[in-house]
Amino acid sequence: MELLRLRGLTVTAADDRRLLDDVRWTVRSGERWVVLGANGAGKTTLLAQAAERASVDTVGLAADVAIPADERVLDAVLTAAYGRLARGSEAYEATDEERAAALLGQLGCAGLAQRGYGTLSAGERQRVLIARALMTDPELLLLDEPAAGLDLAGREALLHWLGRLGRDPSAPTTVLVTHHAEEIPVGTTHALLLRAGRVVASGPVGLALTSRTLSACFGLPIAVRCDGGRWSARFGAE
Repeated sequence: MELLRLRGLTVTAADDRRLLDDVRWTVRSGERWVVLGANGAGKTTLLAQAAERASVDTVGLAADVAIPADERVLDAVLTAAYGRLARGSEAYEATDEERAAALLGQLGCAGLAQRGYGTLSAGERQRVLIARALMTDPELLLLDEPAAGLDLAGREALLHWLGRLGRDPSAPTTVLVTHHAEEIPVGTTHALLLRAGRVVASGPVGLALTSRTLSACFGLPIAVRCDGGRWSARFGAE
């Protein structure tokens, strides 16, 4: 089932600069997409357009939000779907708390549920934000550079749990934006490469993500390889 179809989408900035230029893209249920491109290629603009134009009831966006440092992690996940409780009001339903706890467990954060959000590492926060986005039970999950700023351990932990999420048949269709091939989770099925707002390549990841297309995407010779479902790239021809 098609969740998103863009037919020649063009987005122009106030200064008449084209942020997206004739983008054609279809996302179907069950697919796991990565959107690759350099800084300024239009990736975040494309993600925003996907959120607005998707033909689904609920889109989950894992983005940095203002969560109080002293807020319990479990409550930070719950508020995504149910709002913050007013002082003196009744507690969340037990089934709601169970779902939030299960999502935290799914992302390796079960032991964080009772901690304050401000005590978490950057990598832990990213996983909590993903659990928060999943709390709304979205049909389409959008991830905007979730590994940005993480150290090696944080990145690898995040990719491990994203890979597990991707193998879950009940998980939503995902679109992950990055500018690093090393940040592509195992299980990614499709890739879209952007350069200056235009699509360089799009389709099954093994066909769309090659040394030739990645070199065209970034404007310099890049050799790309995939080993055990993990991608890597280096400067220079193959």
